[in-house]
Amino acid sequence: MLPLILICLGTAGGCLLAARGLIHFFQLESYQFPGYFRTLRRNLPKAVLPGLCMTLLGIACLCALNNIIFIPWLTAAIYCAIVVSGGYAAGKFFSAKKAKKALVFTPRIKRLYAVSFIVMFLILFGMAQLAGSGGVPNKFPAMLVLLFPVLLPLWIALCGLIAWPIEKGISEMYFRDAQRILRERKDLIRIGITGSWGKTSVKFILGTMLEEKYHTLVTPASYNTPMGVTKIIRSRLEPGHRVFVSEMGARHVGDIKEMCRLVHPEYGILTSVGPQHLDTFKTVDRVKATKYELIEALPQEGCAFFADDNGICVELYEKTEKEKKLAGMNPQQDDVWAEEIRVSGEGSNFLLCTKDMRIPCSTAMLGELNIRNIVLCAAVCLKLGLSGEQIARGIGKLQPVEHRLQLIANPGGMTVIDDAFNSNILGARQAFQVLGSMQGTRILVTPGMVELGDREEELNREFGKSAAGCCDIAILIGKKRSAAIAAGLKDAGFDPANILVAASLDEATGMLRNLAKAGDTVLFENDLPDNYTE
Repeated sequence: MLPLILICLGTAGGCLLAARGLIHFFQLESYQFPGYFRTLRRNLPKAVLPGLCMTLLGIACLCALNNIIFIPWLTAAIYCAIVVSGGYAAGKFFSAKKAKKALVFTPRIKRLYAVSFIVMFLILFGMAQLAGSGGVPNKFPAMLVLLFPVLLPLWIALCGLIAWPIEKGISEMYFRDAQRILRERKDLIRIGITGSWGKTSVKFILGTMLEEKYHTLVTPASYNTPMGVTKIIRSRLEPGHRVFVSEMGARHVGDIKEMCRLVHPEYGILTSVGPQHLDTFKTVDRVKATKYELIEALPQEGCAFFADDNGICVELYEKTEKEKKLAGMNPQQDDVWAEEIRVSGEGSNFLLCTKDMRIPCSTAMLGELNIRNIVLCAAVCLKLGLSGEQIARGIGKLQPVEHRLQLIANPGGMTVIDDAFNSNILGARQAFQVLGSMQGTRILVTPGMVELGDREEELNREFGKSAAGCCDIAILIGKKRSAAIAAGLKDAGFDPANILVAASLDEATGMLRNLAKAGDTVLFENDLPDNYTE
């Protein structure tokens, strides 16, 4: 019995260590099973090879030890040590070497590891016991245990499913505590922001502007899930805060409703609606319905703010019966708008206008899309009582949001525009316009866009067409995924000789060293998470 227990313990431990990359995929997909399995299909070698290697190692190890050592418990102990070491090596080898977002050992991940070890050991031991009963030869249970790692991706999914009720209970406990904290803050102004794109930029712009009058807490980075926002409320909300601004992300119908159940916003901002996350939403209509959940959740005395996109946002604005404001570039229909926009390499100047005032504003931010975001935030600030002078001063303090049309000083004399966190066609067009206005050779580095479902190829082809007139050299990342972008570039008459394809961002950066020189401009447009690498 002891040798079998040791073999099962060693196999469970080795498998868990070998599954590091699979658990990383699970975390990157926010522990959602559909996304996890889509990632496995995209990364089939990394999904299958760790378990296969563990099976081969186990078989080779046990066969060799049985011919050398004839003491069963010692054979099992040595096997255990070898398999655990091999699992560690496999986990390191098949994990992303330079992950953009590394596996974070959060309390949830630690609990998943603990549950997975227990579950896998029990499955292994139960299989071995079952196979060893009824006079089955003793070697058969061991072989069954050795073949166990082949299904490692499925075992990780099963363990995640078993751990789900635990995580749900823990998250609901924290969620209710965050609800209580907000419920007790009757003085706190609560603002929710959602949209297919532009949420994070609008959040930081609004936070900077509101600080001219109110002590404001803005959810940091891309904290836009119920658990992320719960953590911020419980750890960072202070008695002195007067405004709480929460970004609200969504990948499934009902996600925004859940966020509103937590925050109970008085004011809602809709930045955009379009073809994002179509791999989960399937249709733009479902995206639209989900984003509008924010407006539906506002109290009757609340106020909704819409970006004038001349499209879906305007459609939703028109159907809204609560107090509402429209912000954009159209003086004929917008409540707040911008005029006389001038953009340079140093930033932007414009007039912020309402029916009653015209305020000259300057900002270090680039591009018309950023001006639209600023105008949208100005509409909120006016509603909350900021003066024109306070708004202009806040706009003057704005800095480009990291990785969103961010100008980066380069000692080599190149101009680098970092738009790596942009992942939509509208924002990409704005970035292309900025690149097209620059001097010298203009170089685009991009992997294109993802999470677009059945429309991914179509929209990436359109992406390529949009880029064609704004760059001189295109470095595309991902040999398979970039084919649609290359086709779009060629459709628009771009010289195929100036289309270069790199397997990774590192390889693309290496190409740049040989291509770019002082006076040139490089635009990094979008960057993909590790679960989308080819």
